[in-house]
Amino acid sequence: MKAQRWLAAALLPLVWLLASPAQAQAATAKATFAGGCFWCVEADFDKVPGVVSTTSGYIGGTVANPTYQQVSGKSTGHAEAVEIVFDPAKVSYEALVEKFWRTIDPTTKDRQFCDAGSPYRTAIFTHDASQMAVAKKSLAALEKSKPFKEPIVTEIVPAGPFYAAEDYHQDYYLKNPIRYKYYRTSCGRDARLEQLWGKR
Repeated sequence: MKAQRWLAAALLPLVWLLASPAQAQAATAKATFAGGCFWCVEADFDKVPGVVSTTSGYIGGTVANPTYQQVSGKSTGHAEAVEIVFDPAKVSYEALVEKFWRTIDPTTKDRQFCDAGSPYRTAIFTHDASQMAVAKKSLAALEKSKPFKEPIVTEIVPAGPFYAAEDYHQDYYLKNPIRYKYYRTSCGRDARLEQLWGKR
């Protein structure tokens, strides 16, 4: 009996170590948004308290492991998107969806600001029925309250395979702050967002 108790006590730290990653994983959730240039979407959501990580990548297409050249060539059907890992105890999915709306122009099809083509379409890619319901409810509320006249064309669709973009795209705004700021300003992103949503 003593030997069994000693063995159980000795194994307890190992069990705790093995369980911890799964517990940590269970404490987070994913959200995936396409909002034009993924550099900008990543930069916007990295600022949100409760967001654990952001990954730029490609989703919604028909080719496995696409390259940036393939996606930008508009032949794979993918959209540039960002996969967000977040802590639901600190930020809700509802709050992330609300944030998303105000970081995009939801009135333009297959375009965001200076970037044109299907890879730059806006979309909410949902990971389960609960996210789908939240996104559709948010869209319905926005349709009633939107401060602009144009119709909303942003898609709400189930998420398919997500492929991380090349390393040089990850955290681009941090690695290349001058180039990023020039791109964002010259593309007219923030000017158009203020026109649509005001200075909120």
